[in-house]
Amino acid sequence: MPMVRTPASIRRSRDWQSNEMTPVELIALAASTSLLAGWRLYLVTLVTGVAMKFGWIALPDHLDALDVLANNWVIGIAAVGTFAEFFADKVAWVDSAWDAIHSFIRPLGGALLSLAIIDSADPAWQIASFLLGGGAAFVAHAGKAGARTLVNASPEPFSNMLVSTGEDIATGGLLALAIANPVAAALIALLLVGLSVWLVIAARRALRRMIDRLNPAPPPRVEPVKGD
Repeated sequence: MPMVRTPASIRRSRDWQSNEMTPVELIALAASTSLLAGWRLYLVTLVTGVAMKFGWIALPDHLDALDVLANNWVIGIAAVGTFAEFFADKVAWVDSAWDAIHSFIRPLGGALLSLAIIDSADPAWQIASFLLGGGAAFVAHAGKAGARTLVNASPEPFSNMLVSTGEDIATGGLLALAIANPVAAALIALLLVGLSVWLVIAARRALRRMIDRLNPAPPPRVEPVKGD
């Protein structure tokens, strides 16, 4: 049975005909979007859904799978999640608890976003895109959680708010760049992946020092010297 093209899909095809994404750009868009989902999954979903609903983003036919993000229920759930995350992410240790809860949700969301963006009929590409998105989101999530461990160890009360606000701004800016120039966004995303790995290592060292400080090792026992 031939596929029926709706007026919306025809209009998207015409809008995209002069600027169709190459495979490299599609992979770059999937990678950068998935990485951002590791920071702010709800915000990425909300902004993308709203932009699609009001026609701010004209998607080509091969990205029709993302139409589900413009669903009213999806936008509503993403809006509630964004609102809750905005405040939870700015309170010391509450942010770490929020990150722990989303340790599975964010990588899964990033994997599904990547799968929808690449949208290949080849099962090998589907598996590769799913792993790419999940891995990128997990690395970003781990780096974010590691950074918050370092920040929460600081006695300064406003550090969480500053770091969280910076993440909000960076996520919005990189999401806009990912839509306008996926390759440039992917290059920045690679730098952020490197930063995320460094933050995980630094947080692990800081946590180890904190544990050693709270539970210092007992001094070595000195045996008395017996006389002859």
